Amino acid sequence: MRPASLRDVLSPDELTGIVQPSNARNWLPNLAVLPRAELQGNLLTVHNIRNTQYLTDQDYVVRHYDKTFDLDNLQNVDFIVVPFKDAPSLAHTMLSFGFGEQGHLAVSAEVRLEEGESYSPVKGSMRQYEIMYVLADERDVIALRTKYRKDDVYLYRTKATPQQARALLLDVMARVNKLAVAPEFYDTFTNNCTTNLVGHINRVAPGRIPANLGVVLPGYADQWAYELGLLEPRGSFAETRKRAEVSGLASRYAESPEFSDRIRRR
Repeated sequence: MRPASLRDVLSPDELTGIVQPSNARNWLPNLAVLPRAELQGNLLTVHNIRNTQYLTDQDYVVRHYDKTFDLDNLQNVDFIVVPFKDAPSLAHTMLSFGFGEQGHLAVSAEVRLEEGESYSPVKGSMRQYEIMYVLADERDVIALRTKYRKDDVYLYRTKATPQQARALLLDVMARVNKLAVAPEFYDTFTNNCTTNLVGHINRVAPGRIPANLGVVLPGYADQWAYELGLLEPRGSFAETRKRAEVSGLASRYAESPEFSDRIRRR
């Protein structure tokens, strides 16, 4: 049964009187800086790309940089799934945009935690967290999860064409810029990593992803995407999933400047 949220028991006016989303809180250092993007012709400049150096999952040196991408170099989009160890029917999902020699830009919609906070799915349905988009190196968001959190990570190539990838990326950047000025609450069921990705895809290709169990239980999102024909198949889904796992390679090459190439040599 879905946990009751404050939206279920209070009116909009009562909710407004309780709390509003904010971008001004005492954030964890690696979630403190919001990204933003600027488009000039065919050049997309992304500000505050995260490139954190992790010592453990709790000890790290936060780093950011700006980078300008030529959209003519955008070749593909990869879909990343990180199942929860203790609840594999749940997962974190991300996208990574490939620009050839310009590298990859990873996109991760996440709970924006404050100092002293930890994630809880129940709290996530009760307006306890804001949502943010992390734009990062793949080394940051993938190696953090494999080497330091000991999670399994699956990296799938999608069938998106360069034109579709461009439309998807620009839709993502529009939301990134919106959240920088108009914060929103995260919601475990309606405003999470997977629902946001689905929203972006359906805005670019209306109706491409119908309502499905993979939204509510994103641990099944990769199988669902495979069945919808969104992923490049490598045989059956089981075979495709096996070939998509990059956990070992990502841990082994966590410090390599060729990280993105290394994890794809499988």
